[in-house]
Amino acid sequence: MISFVVALAILIAGYFTYGKFVSKIFGVEPHRTTPVKTMADGVDYVELPTWKIFLIQFLNIAGLGPIFGAIMGVMYGPAAFLWIVFGTIFAGAVHDYLSGMLSLRNGGTSLPEIVGAQLGKGVKNVMRVFALLLMILVGAVFVYNPADLLAMLTPASLDRLFWIIVIFAYYMAATLLPVDKLIGKLYPLFGVALLFMAVGIMAMLFVHHEAVPEVWDQFYNHKPDPEANPIFPMMFVSIACGAISGFHATQSPMMARCLSNEKYGRPVFYGAMVTEGIVALIWAAAAVAFTGGYDGLQEYLGTGSPAILVNNLSTTWLGTFGGVLAVLGVIAAPITSGDTALRSARLIAADFMGFEQKKIVKRLMISIPVFLLCFVIMLMPYDALWRYFAWCNQVLSVFTLWAVTVWLAKNRKHYIITLVPAMFMTCVTVTYIFFAPEGFGILTDWIAGVKPGYYLSLGIGLAVTALFTVLFAKFLRGIHTQDSEMLIAG
Repeated sequence: MISFVVALAILIAGYFTYGKFVSKIFGVEPHRTTPVKTMADGVDYVELPTWKIFLIQFLNIAGLGPIFGAIMGVMYGPAAFLWIVFGTIFAGAVHDYLSGMLSLRNGGTSLPEIVGAQLGKGVKNVMRVFALLLMILVGAVFVYNPADLLAMLTPASLDRLFWIIVIFAYYMAATLLPVDKLIGKLYPLFGVALLFMAVGIMAMLFVHHEAVPEVWDQFYNHKPDPEANPIFPMMFVSIACGAISGFHATQSPMMARCLSNEKYGRPVFYGAMVTEGIVALIWAAAAVAFTGGYDGLQEYLGTGSPAILVNNLSTTWLGTFGGVLAVLGVIAAPITSGDTALRSARLIAADFMGFEQKKIVKRLMISIPVFLLCFVIMLMPYDALWRYFAWCNQVLSVFTLWAVTVWLAKNRKHYIITLVPAMFMTCVTVTYIFFAPEGFGILTDWIAGVKPGYYLSLGIGLAVTALFTVLFAKFLRGIHTQDSEMLIAG
């Protein structure tokens, strides 16, 4: 339990110390006019109270990641707790904050436009397609688990299919209606349920403190087949939303369009990510404690979905009433990520097509194809959808980190705060893509009959990281040359 308390304290301290440091590097200008003041349209650019924006951002990015991802990811052992803490502070929260603030500085523009402005037109066009498809994939993925949980809590006549239809209908409404009409009214209620769940489960961890794992105990990979599931890179992709996730940067522009002042960026963007890290930390510890250890957790996961563990843990530890509220929080998390993912898809498409979104007809012109494509993707097997979402999500974080690194360098700011995470996540993601069964390895196996092994995949990851770093160094030399010429001319 000592490890848990220390980890919790570090996460909270990270917001007040490193978060403030990153905010200072960015250079917040409280007197700068924000997009909601100059571009208000009553649909997407709507000024909201900061506390509401925080809850919306938190629920947008939470999804299933900090709960299901943490439960499954903790099987990599105590290293998972270290990644949640330090990944959140030094990578995920920095990634979320800077991408959100860049959007705020650029009229609330969507992620592909932000990345493209820094990395070039070619990357922008790739990111437009990639981010749009990923948002639709997220919308499809985040239907199934809440539908399963709702089916468990309601009469047999209200089966999984019924709840899938209901959730998808809600997605459509949330995508089309003004942000303050549905999202702005429901999210505070969902947020209370999710935060109640986190606080309740954390309180019960102190009751069952003897079963909470310590970081220094059993420090090894507890996966049944550790050779097929090495900590690097598998853990860093499995625990994404609880540490760093590219999906978050697609959600930040929605809230950037509602912020009234730049000074609120740190509590909204950095603070929401730290809160998500805390939720992931709680569920990782609770999963091991509730099942009696790593072996017990593996047996539990082997018999069914993590949703069953969430339901049983919540009901057992918090009682019937508390358990229902806790499960409602878990249901709300993916639904409130799925709906805003499709809303983000609409905004991404509208940005690069130049479609204003004030009129409902224009929103429908973009949204109907998005809904149809999402429905088609939902027909694919859920397991396959989730696996491909995992690494596509981290690819997005890599592009975002390199883009904000370039922006910091261009503006003569301390780019090291994003350069190191960018290099690390590049190596993680590329290695994963070549090593994991759902990555490129399946293509090479099909084409040449050869699947890359671990060390070859790691070598490719290191090589690609080195290439990106060399390209960035070349870009830096260009900046230094420009500065020297300006100094001489001056």
